[in-house]
Amino acid sequence: MTPEPIKTLPRRQDVPQEQTWDIEALYATPDAWAAEGDALSRDIATLSVHAGQLGTPDGLLAYLAAADDVELRLNRFMSYAGMTASVDGRDAVAAARRDRAGNLGAHYGSTAAFYRPELLALDEATVRGWLDRPDFADQRVRLERILRGKPHVRSAEVEELLGAVQAPFASERGIHPALANMDLRFGTAGGETVTQGNVDRLTSHPDREVRREAWEGYADAHLAARHSQAAMYATNIRQSVFLARARRYPDAITASLAPDRIPTDVVTTLLHTYRASTPIWHRYWRVRREWLGLNELREYDVKAALVPPRHVDYAQAVTWIGEGMAPLGEEYVQDMLSGLTTERWVDYAENDGKRQGAYSNGGGRVKPFIFMTWNDTMNSYSTLAHEIGHSMHSLLSMREHPYSVPRYTLFHAEVASNFNQAMVRAHLLKQARENGDTEFEVQIIEEALSNFHRYFFIMPTLAAFELEAYRRIEAGGTLSAPDLTELTADLLAQGYGDGVTMDRERSGILWAQFSTHLYANFYAYQYATGISAAHQLLETFAGDPDAARENYLRFLRSGGRLDPIDALREAGVDMLSPAPVQATFRTLEGYVARLEELLAGRR
Repeated sequence: MTPEPIKTLPRRQDVPQEQTWDIEALYATPDAWAAEGDALSRDIATLSVHAGQLGTPDGLLAYLAAADDVELRLNRFMSYAGMTASVDGRDAVAAARRDRAGNLGAHYGSTAAFYRPELLALDEATVRGWLDRPDFADQRVRLERILRGKPHVRSAEVEELLGAVQAPFASERGIHPALANMDLRFGTAGGETVTQGNVDRLTSHPDREVRREAWEGYADAHLAARHSQAAMYATNIRQSVFLARARRYPDAITASLAPDRIPTDVVTTLLHTYRASTPIWHRYWRVRREWLGLNELREYDVKAALVPPRHVDYAQAVTWIGEGMAPLGEEYVQDMLSGLTTERWVDYAENDGKRQGAYSNGGGRVKPFIFMTWNDTMNSYSTLAHEIGHSMHSLLSMREHPYSVPRYTLFHAEVASNFNQAMVRAHLLKQARENGDTEFEVQIIEEALSNFHRYFFIMPTLAAFELEAYRRIEAGGTLSAPDLTELTADLLAQGYGDGVTMDRERSGILWAQFSTHLYANFYAYQYATGISAAHQLLETFAGDPDAARENYLRFLRSGGRLDPIDALREAGVDMLSPAPVQATFRTLEGYVARLEELLAGRR
């Protein structure tokens, strides 16, 4: 193969404005952001005057109003800093903004450290009596959650110290993305420089050699830095274990899940059900190998297109998503389409220095924002459908509740994003079958299986990895790069079975490629629970679509008013049982069976 000229990505300042987000809605200029930082620093300091004044209902309400104002402004301030750093990781000014925002957040944490200990020192029955007053209506949910966490709140002095360590304890979480997004070099594949923004596209390239080059180059770059990355990750775990013990939790996973009343059984049930159902994945790898006509399926083949890839531009994806989400009603769809177009919620340009991945940011209640890189693929469409689910969740919940009502958790959030994907996918599959377009049907199934691979294969694997890594540290053990790589390879092998021929060292470095997911403690499992709940919710539309719509929209509007297990139970999903995970595996099995049927027709 003759290499193509190496593709040069545009500079951030050269990409079309319509492909970028409307960050000026937060602050008109960087100078305005900087001025707000100065004002916030002063206003955070003034919160200390409320110390010792929380013993009356009026005193407590006065503090909460002042703190809400500061928190909301700080949220916007930090959003702007993080967003400018995301779009160009090599921008030193943006990196400095992110550091300043982090320091300001730590300043707020230490200044406000008196609040919880002082509140919890009050007579609990007295405080609960205040919660029945009308002027406490918007504060009730979060105050009740603070009261239930009383056993884990320490003295004011200890709380101040725990607040002050947040910034230094976040150091390795800042070092890792700097290493991954700025310093690592992944080589070239097919004549194109491999970047965080295009590695997914290159590892799904129709040319197997391009896929191999991209996959191996990406893995090898992480392997070259594996020892420093292992040291950073082990440090992150030790810090989390320290904080859990400081707050008198039995272990780090309980500390992470307890504030949202998520039993640890939810994680163990997920992992047990996943392991019991891996033969469905083994079956998929075998049919994929046969479809591609390969003697053996390698890891750089798991994203290869089964039929010629369809070019999907941004406008086409917006149309599909609008049509697919029609069962949620005209108001939902119009708000969504405005955000995807004229309101410029989405930053989808590909530019030099742009970090990997995708996310939705609540935007400090100004407007939701979506970060991603558009690659003209079905995966790009799928990512957009996922992230707009988050953004609509943010929009509907912030319309329903004031800032004082807690924001929805990640556990809630991953239901909304996966639901959007599942609903649009069901619409497109129906359309393809009605039109007899089997090639498009295969592409939709491939998009589904790509999504399942990430959220229902990789994420449960990372969750099992994380649980074991924490157990080793909590037992007094150590974690070296070889330990982490071997553990990851063993877990992947369970899911691959005899269907994939592994390169164990390159496979095993997967743990180092997920900074966002593993540095946020016990984060990854929630993608698997989210996709499971989403598919159970979608099934309800087949029976009574009007009731299903109202139940689902009520779930979105509820935001964080209810704990996630309770919110999903109201919507008809019991996350304490294996049923949602089992139902989603049945959906996966249906996709695999359809591929087998279509493959048989090609023979």
